[in-house]
Amino acid sequence: MGHAKTSYVCLPCRASYKQPYDTDRQRVCPRCAQRLIHVGSAFAAPRRRDSAAWRTLSVLLHAGVRFHKSCCGGPGYRPRSLSEVRERMTYARRSGEPFARALVRYEVP
Repeated sequence: MGHAKTSYVCLPCRASYKQPYDTDRQRVCPRCAQRLIHVGSAFAAPRRRDSAAWRTLSVLLHAGVRFHKSCCGGPGYRPRSLSEVRERMTYARRSGEPFARALVRYEVP
């Protein structure tokens, strides 16, 4: 039986690839040869033309947020629009909470 596959993303190409997970190997994009980012097995890629969704994804990935499955289901809440990201980042600046934790909050107080 084969190993489960996980998702890797190339932000400049706006491409997602499912590949077996291996910690010893660096993945490179077949289009541009840049390093792929491991995003997790519960990742669903936005359409390539949806530039706002890819910008939102870029902010999440640069903050260290990934899409790993938990024992009870999916990865939990992740913002889908730039306005949700801005709202959570403003909250993080005001409250002193780390950006990664504020971005995965379901509701902002």
